[in-house]
Amino acid sequence: MVELDTLFARRSIRKFTPKPVSDENIKKLLEAAMAAPSAGNRKPWHFLVTTKRETLDKLAEKHPYANMLYEAPLCIAVCDDPSVRRPTSPASFPFQDCAAATMNILHAAVGLELGAVWLGLGSEALEDMVRELFGVPGNILPISLVAIGHPAERKEPRTQYDETHIHKEKW
Repeated sequence: MVELDTLFARRSIRKFTPKPVSDENIKKLLEAAMAAPSAGNRKPWHFLVTTKRETLDKLAEKHPYANMLYEAPLCIAVCDDPSVRRPTSPASFPFQDCAAATMNILHAAVGLELGAVWLGLGSEALEDMVRELFGVPGNILPISLVAIGHPAERKEPRTQYDETHIHKEKW
């Protein structure tokens, strides 16, 4: 069971040791990702896993906020597959579904004593860069990258609770 302490311990880690992430832990991260909820339980995600230094360095070079990938030994790209959507249903939530999977990776990393940081792909240029680098088919939409590794920095757990953002019954 996820404890609140684990949620508060989740921090964006951007400094990593060179120690590789084990295949066992990579599988656990992916199992956690696939345990995320999705609209209609359609599970629209695909995950690209890279540990190749050359690929990680190219991602760091081409993504304006991904310098930590020069150090991280692992990156997981979370992608949406629109073909799993129901054609008769207007309910399609690829960003929410893939965001839930991404969050599960981040929280699983804490439980595995790894560090991780979420990198958004909010532009067509970054999506195309991921497609080109990984050979992603044109119908698949890259949503996010997660840099993962053994942390070379420690951040204290925290809550960011703020009463000014709470509205009861109405705004």
